[in-house]
Amino acid sequence: MPDRAMPDRPMPDQPTVDFGRPLVGEPVLHAAAVSMRFGGLTALKDVSFTLADREIIGLIGPNGAGKTTLFNCLTGLYTPTSGSVAMRGIPLPPDPARVTERGVARTFQNIRLFPSMTAEENVLVGRHVRMRQGALSSLLHGPAFRRSEAEAARRAGELLAFVGLTRSSGEPAGNLAYGDQRRLEIARALATDPEVLLLDEPTAGMNAQETAATRQLISAVRALGISVVVIEHDTKFIFGTCDRVVVLVRGEVLVEGTPERVRGDPRVVEAYLGAPPGGAGGGWHG
Repeated sequence: MPDRAMPDRPMPDQPTVDFGRPLVGEPVLHAAAVSMRFGGLTALKDVSFTLADREIIGLIGPNGAGKTTLFNCLTGLYTPTSGSVAMRGIPLPPDPARVTERGVARTFQNIRLFPSMTAEENVLVGRHVRMRQGALSSLLHGPAFRRSEAEAARRAGELLAFVGLTRSSGEPAGNLAYGDQRRLEIARALATDPEVLLLDEPTAGMNAQETAATRQLISAVRALGISVVVIEHDTKFIFGTCDRVVVLVRGEVLVEGTPERVRGDPRVVEAYLGAPPGGAGGGWHG
C-alpha cells in the first residue's frame, strides 16, 4: 500500500464547484421492495428506502448482508429480480451508463482508477459522460470540440482543487498515496455531475486523520446539492456523518432511522455491537 499523504490543502468548508442545483423538496431516489436472487441464494429481500434531497444515508451490516449488491442494483450493474429503483419518480434503466447519465455516480470498495493515467485524465474520463459533440466535430477537432475540451479541463481542475489534489493533477494515479487515490475516485465520480453519490467504503484502510478529512469532504459534497449513500464498516464514522442509517442483515432491512435510534436499538446492539470479535455477528464489515 502506498505511503499515506494528506491533501495539498484542507478539505473545503464551503463548496468551490458550482453545480447550480436548487433544493428540491421531493425525494431524489427511491428503492421499492428490491429483491435480488442468484439461483437459490437470496442476496436482497424486499429492501426499501428513500433518499431525500441533500441527505446523507449510511448503509451498514455484516459481511454478506447485501450492501454492495444493493449498490449494484441501484446503479444498473444488476437488474433486481423484483422491485424497482426510481430517481425523482422515474424508473432507472438496467444500464450503468444510462444510470450515470441520469445522475447517479459511485465509487467502489476496491480502487478502480486508471493507474497509468494522470489524476487530471482520470477525472476527464468521468467528465466525458457530459460531453455532447458530434462525430464530425470530434474527428476534425473543430471549434465546438475545442470549447468542450477546454470546459472539461476547467471542470477537472475545479474538482481536483475541491478534493485537495491540485498539485497532483499531472501525477499518474498509480503513484498517488492511498488516501489521495480515494479522493481522486470521488473527484472522478463528481465529474459526471451527479445528483446522487454512492460511496462504497470510502475510508477503508485510512488512518484517523484521513477519515476525518473524508468526513469533511462528504459534508462539502452535500453542500453542492448532492445526496449521498455511504457503505462503511466504521460505525463511529457513520454515526457522526449520516442523517439516517439503514442496517441490512442477511439481505433484509433490520432497522432504519437516525444514528441515535439505530445505535440504541436493542436488535442492533444484540446482533452487532454485542457480538464478540469473530463471533456470529461478524462485526460491521461488508
